[in-house]
Order: sequence, then C-alpha cells, then structure tokens
Amino acid sequence: MTAFKSDFLNTLQERGFIHQCSDFEGLDALAAKGEATAYVGYDCTARSLHIGNYLTMMMLHWLQESGNKPITLMGGGTTMVGDPSGKDETRAIRTIAEIEANKESIRGVFAKVLKYGDGKSDAIMLDNAEWLTKLNWIEMLRDVGRHFSVNRMLTMDSVRLRLEREQEMSFIEFNYMVCQAYDFVELAKRTGCRLQMGGSDQWGNIIMGVDLGRRMGTHQLFALTTPLLTTASGAKMGKTAQGAVWLNADQFSPYDFWQYWRNTEDADVGKFLKLFTTLPMSEIRKLEALGGSEINEAKKVLATEATALLHGRDAANEAAETARRTFEEGALAETLPTVEIPRGELDAGLGVLNAFVKAGLVASNGEARRQIKGGGLRINDEPVTDEKMALSAGNLTPEGVIKLSFGKKKHVLIKPA
Repeated sequence: MTAFKSDFLNTLQERGFIHQCSDFEGLDALAAKGEATAYVGYDCTARSLHIGNYLTMMMLHWLQESGNKPITLMGGGTTMVGDPSGKDETRAIRTIAEIEANKESIRGVFAKVLKYGDGKSDAIMLDNAEWLTKLNWIEMLRDVGRHFSVNRMLTMDSVRLRLEREQEMSFIEFNYMVCQAYDFVELAKRTGCRLQMGGSDQWGNIIMGVDLGRRMGTHQLFALTTPLLTTASGAKMGKTAQGAVWLNADQFSPYDFWQYWRNTEDADVGKFLKLFTTLPMSEIRKLEALGGSEINEAKKVLATEATALLHGRDAANEAAETARRTFEEGALAETLPTVEIPRGELDAGLGVLNAFVKAGLVASNGEARRQIKGGGLRINDEPVTDEKMALSAGNLTPEGVIKLSFGKKKHVLIKPA
C-alpha cells in the first residue's frame, strides 16, 4: 500500500475508493496543501440519485474532511444529451421541465454528507446548463471540437462497447464526452477546479477533460476514479425487488434503506463499512473481524450508520427498532413501509399476486407465483399457498392493515384509504 502525503488520498486508499488516477504524485501534492478542488457531475435523469452516486458523494465528503473543496455539478445541460456509458440503448430525451423537476428533487441530498458555504473548503453547487446551453455551435466546433480526435473517441469504452455489441449510437450521445470534457475546462477556469472524480466507467470521459484542459491552456487537471460497485458474489450492487436503491426517502424509505444494508452478504460487511459510513477504521477492523453469527451485529451497525448518515440518526434508530420488534418480538410495527390502496379494491377482492406487486415486494405476477410455490410469501405471518387467493376486509388486522412478507426480512403493510 502506497503511503501518501495527503490525508485525502490516504483515507481513500485505506477505505477502498481508489481505482485509477492520472497522476498520483501531482494530485497528492495538491491535496496535501488543501488545493485539490474537485468535482463530480450528477445528471438529472430521475427524481432521486441512487446508491452508485452515493459512492462518489462519499469521495467528496472525505475530500472536504481533508481540507479540500468539493463541487457538486448538476447536469442540467448534459442530461439533455444523455450519457451512453454502460447503455445499449439511447437514453430517453427528457423535456426541460422534467429535468428541472428532477434537479430540484435531487439537490437536497448533497447537504447530508457535505457542508456548503463560502469558506475555503465549503462545498459549492453549480449547473452545467449555465454554460452548455449558451454555447454557439460554430464556435464550439472551432474552439473546442478541433481538439478531439474521432479515432480516439471511438476507442473509449462508452463508445467502443456499444459499437462492439452492434448497438446504434446516436450523434447526440457521441457528443456527450465532448460536453463532459468541456465542463472540466469550464470549472477549471471559473473555480480553479483541478480534479474530476467518478466511477471507473467514466475514466475515458474524465481523461478527455484532462487532455482538453492541456490543449486549451488550463492549469494541470487530474482524474480519479472509484471501482464500480459489486457484491462479493459478483452481482451489480444497488438493485432490489422494488428496483433501484434511491437516496430520496420518499422513493426508498429509511426503513428499506436500513434493511438493504442489513441484508449485506457476510463477505461485504467490512468493504461497505469503509465505503458507506464514517466510522473510524479502528472500529471497522474490529467489526469486520467478527465471525459466525456475530457478523449479524456488524451488519446492524452498518445498516444503522449508513442510514444515519443519509437520513439522520433518529430515522436510523427508528428503523433499527422497527426491525428488532418485527423480527425479534414478532410485533406488527406501525413504522413498517406502508402502501395505501383504495378501499374499493379491497372490497372487490384484491388478488394476492397483484397485492405483492403493488407492495413492491416482487416485480411481477410471475415472480409472485414462483415465490408462492417456494413458500416465500406470507400474509399476516401465514404462508400463502393459493395463488388465486383474494384479500378482503376480513384480512385486516386489529390495526387496520394487512402485513405482506417476502422471506423473513422484507415486510410491507397494505392499508385501505
């Protein structure tokens, strides 16, 4: 393990954030002096960011903790283009109104892990729509486009992998890396930014920005990427039966977020404690050394600390207590995730397959059927054996809800409205 001069790179290395860097020595020297202003870009393709974005937010957190300045760049402009990285199909073109609504919905999450203000290391938030939407096409081609080699662009993973799979790439997507590279140069000029960080799938786009800065006369720019998130079993991280693990509480509740981390594979506990909590490394080493059934206690610490960082300590403790009551006491905790359905649907008889889909516990009726055959679904703690069963008011508990369970750890309450 390399010993760096800067707390920033030492922390990132110790916690497992580092994948690639364009110049470790140069970046280390800057960070040691508190001069490594860095940014990460976040496109506004949905109402919430997801767990993959949380990883780069934590990189910005540790950058700030080490006395350097983070920039969160909202992709109001680049979202209009669409990042082709890792995609086989062109991203849906969103309206300006949709992008603005998503942007507003996303903004608040950054303050959970970063401190914004006017101080030397306080974070700032910018939006690339401010400059990208004002560019003149001919001037852009002449002043910026001339620095790009199409030959080289075709070798970048975001383009090459799409073409190798014989999937069409639109001209607008082909220009995404030009826009991202130009963002880096613009931020260098406006804020003195020196570093762009991102997932390893962004390496090519970031390096294009480093090269464009050199060609357009900025100070030296740096690239730093983190490994893409996978579990110990090799699965892509961040997916559940309900879909993506969103960061906004109204799209993925604090309880669901807590449960997501509680269900971590044993081999991933130490890794995720390092990446998604701010616990000291000495404490993490003790937790990841636990074996046997004791590893479950480490998983609870992971779940509570990760949830507290994003949703606050009170929400994390409430989620932990709800889980304890539900699993250890068998109680019906009122703070379980709740889905409201019209009273008329229940009066008419709500099909059990449809109920589990509505609750977000399974993705389809087919999956519900398979789980019933395997004994995986329960209603009010009783196994479901008949896929043609219909729920009615007679299934309501004294609390006026119906408890749906998938396995031992996933529960949702259905409540008539």
